[in-house]
Amino acid sequence: MHRVHFLLGLWLCESHLLVPPVGTTHTHTQLHMHYVSSTLSLSVMPFLSFFSYACVCVCLCTDVSAQEQPELFLKKLQQCCAVFDFMDTLSDLKMKEYKRSTLNELVDYVTVSRGYLTEQAYPEVVKMVSYNIFRTLPPSDSNEFDPEEDEPTLEASWPHLQLVYEFFIRFLESQEFQPSIAKKYIDQKFVLQLLELFDSEDPRERDYLKTVLHRIYGKFLGLRAFIRKQINNIFLRFVYETEHFNGVAELLEILGSIINGFALPLKAEHKQFLVKVLIPLHTVRSLSLFHAQLAYCIVQFLEKDPALTEPVIRGLLKFWPKTCSQKEVMFLGELEEILDVIEPTQFVKIQEPLFKQISKCVSSPHFQVAERALYYWNNEYIMSLIEENSNVILPIMFTSLYRISKEHWNPAIVALVYNVLKAFMEMNSTLFDELTSTYKSDRQREKKKEKEREELWKRLEDLELKRSLQSDGIIPT
Repeated sequence: MHRVHFLLGLWLCESHLLVPPVGTTHTHTQLHMHYVSSTLSLSVMPFLSFFSYACVCVCLCTDVSAQEQPELFLKKLQQCCAVFDFMDTLSDLKMKEYKRSTLNELVDYVTVSRGYLTEQAYPEVVKMVSYNIFRTLPPSDSNEFDPEEDEPTLEASWPHLQLVYEFFIRFLESQEFQPSIAKKYIDQKFVLQLLELFDSEDPRERDYLKTVLHRIYGKFLGLRAFIRKQINNIFLRFVYETEHFNGVAELLEILGSIINGFALPLKAEHKQFLVKVLIPLHTVRSLSLFHAQLAYCIVQFLEKDPALTEPVIRGLLKFWPKTCSQKEVMFLGELEEILDVIEPTQFVKIQEPLFKQISKCVSSPHFQVAERALYYWNNEYIMSLIEENSNVILPIMFTSLYRISKEHWNPAIVALVYNVLKAFMEMNSTLFDELTSTYKSDRQREKKKEKEREELWKRLEDLELKRSLQSDGIIPT
């Protein structure tokens, strides 16, 4: 009797009665089974739940001939369009395992097989991927979710999602992949939905999305401008509206590779993106989450076009943090990366405003800010630039350095300042002596004025006291 049921199940599979229609969910599949069950004996039903998902149970690589594999490949893609509820950990365990096994088989098949990518396969692949990955992202568990402090919410369906992403990446990287066919299905709508998924809290998913988007950007020339524009829109919305988007670091990583491939001379739209989007990204509170990637993109632009150095540095100085020492340290680190690639001619244009800000940082009571600024003098290339322009830089820095050497509370900072003063003295001893003499005379004048001011206040207080006593009749007028 069981053999009869098994053969009946295979017949149902061959007649496509139990293969879920493309795009249906598991619920739709159950309704489809209910329809079939109305024409079958109830004794067959215990087996239908198995065959509804596992009907195409033969192995792609070993159980069928090479001629039949493309058709079987399409059937398995259609099977994998069924989506299961992973929030209910106890439901459909067998079905979930069957799908996981099928996805694993598909991944292996596209990795080793040849000739499977027929024109009919492209829409089926994109449909399967779309039904699995495109979804409404759940809201954060906490309205005040802090990516730096709180643990991210991991995607419950990751056992399936990971394999879908893995399959899609290998599909895009296949030697048989033809963008001219795929562009009918991987279009602007598909890319837009893909970009929305970068807001997923799960870092594993964002990492796969980064690879997928990078492959699409490389394969589809017609989508490149659209992808850049949409990333531009995401960043603008992030900076000026929401200040919340989980995938900024991953998008910046992709941009780093894109910028590296820009042709010279740079287009106006690329320069505008740098000044209007990347520079304002420094203003957000969550800068530490993506600052390394952002600084890399900035440096890539400057290596492409050194003439952009001045607007970039002036932009950073404009948005320099006033009350957050952690961000100040990050800004100083990024500035050092920029100075490592700056050309001497560009350095001359920005040295005055730049070192006025560095002078303020050196004077900071927060020792990490002061320490990070003083580390500039350990950089050989920056030291060579300072030495060439010591006539301009030394007068800007001298007063702060000399005062700190006498007054700063942290002995490590004082030691670093002494090293910097020694370096300046070796660079230009004549100017150093002049500035020392001027500083001391200025200090003497300041002390003299301060003493005179104190004496004046004392005389005024005495005079006020005398008038008070006279008005009270204590002393004669």
